[in-house]
Amino acid sequence: MTAPRVLVTGGGRGIGRAIALRFAKEGSRVVVAARSSPELDAVAEEIEKAGGKGRASQVDVREHGSVEGAVWRAIEFLDGSIDVLVNNAGVFEIKPFEKLDVATWKRNMEVNLDGPFYVTMEALEALQRSGQAHIFNIASRAAKQGFPGNVAYCASKYGLRGFSDALRLDLAKDKIRVSTVYPGQTDTTIFDKVPGTWDRAKMNKPEDVAEVVWKAWKSPRDVNVDDLDVAPRA
Repeated sequence: MTAPRVLVTGGGRGIGRAIALRFAKEGSRVVVAARSSPELDAVAEEIEKAGGKGRASQVDVREHGSVEGAVWRAIEFLDGSIDVLVNNAGVFEIKPFEKLDVATWKRNMEVNLDGPFYVTMEALEALQRSGQAHIFNIASRAAKQGFPGNVAYCASKYGLRGFSDALRLDLAKDKIRVSTVYPGQTDTTIFDKVPGTWDRAKMNKPEDVAEVVWKAWKSPRDVNVDDLDVAPRA
């Protein structure tokens, strides 16, 4: 199997960056897409140093027009096909329901759910051309279990899980695999702005999630990789 052609949203930091670099180590051509251009440029350089070919593509996944342009640029760089699509861009905010406002609710839905829909829709033809395509939707344990202060986040991630489950059925005819990934607490910059006391030393590292994604991609096509839990660190 040749090194896959990869598109990662939310690729400027954290889990997205780790996934991009994991594929780059195998010689992949990788497009990282996110809102922050300086971060993306740095990751694109890291991809090159790791042994891959990198390209940065600025995008706001909340805006369909922005997604349309970013995916078009990615497909051009990837020579017309996408083998691996990683819908990783996301937001996480803790607000008890009585303090939850419309803006926070909409932001969670637009980034965590609308974004994967827009990106997958625009990437579909390139995925269909692959012959070995695999979509990874990075969800959370909050897609399986409710947590206090997480009404908006849980709703968006449960929605992403449902999106994956139905998408898998629709794309089976194209032999496109769809995996939902369920990381637990992962030590990324997202926790820099989250109130509360967090023992980040006990959290998963972004590289743990990246390894789960890589192994699923490499697995034989008859292996069930529909739902991928990320094991907690010992």
